[in-house]
Amino acid sequence: MSLRIGDIAPDFTQDSTEGPIHFHAWLGQHWGVLFSHPKDFTPVCTTELGVTAKLNAAFAQRDVKVLAVSVDSVDSHHRWVGDIAETQGQAVNFPILGDPDRKVADLYGMIHPNANDTLTVRSVFFIDPNKKIRALITYPASTGRNFDEILRVIDSLQLTDTHRVATPANWQFGQDVIIAPALTDPAELKEKFPQGFKTLKPYLRLVSQPK
Repeated sequence: MSLRIGDIAPDFTQDSTEGPIHFHAWLGQHWGVLFSHPKDFTPVCTTELGVTAKLNAAFAQRDVKVLAVSVDSVDSHHRWVGDIAETQGQAVNFPILGDPDRKVADLYGMIHPNANDTLTVRSVFFIDPNKKIRALITYPASTGRNFDEILRVIDSLQLTDTHRVATPANWQFGQDVIIAPALTDPAELKEKFPQGFKTLKPYLRLVSQPK
């Protein structure tokens, strides 16, 4: 299944290390990050799940629920989490879906046959409280994810949902942002950005990040 930005994230019910997950109900009115790892007891995945667990407070601050999935079984996940805690210095504190029937992997197009016809690639789906897919990133099995970038994308999505701005290249939270080009009314500009803004071009106007 080929999913795109703006699509509704497919719902499913699947067992996890924290019991059955009814995905849409589990997500509730929170943001979500659903990410796949190719296989349990592999080195890159072990580091990724350790980092995710260490960022628990950062995800919670952004009202984001995190859910991992692979085509291995829940029994395998339970055996693996001990290794993650031992080697990464952090116990896993989020659910990991078992997907031996590949139901979730197929729903979300996480298996790319030209890369590997049995294991999932490193997919990341950013899902908003309306269950819409807002962004997605895919990495090959050999490349571990940058979780600072995952948090940065969440910050950008949440900021631009609230204010009529966009975030420029390499933006980090707290830096200047770009006023949406469609916003041209002088009175509205003054109301929304009383601190003023810098015009580099009529279509490129920088303003301090709204609070």
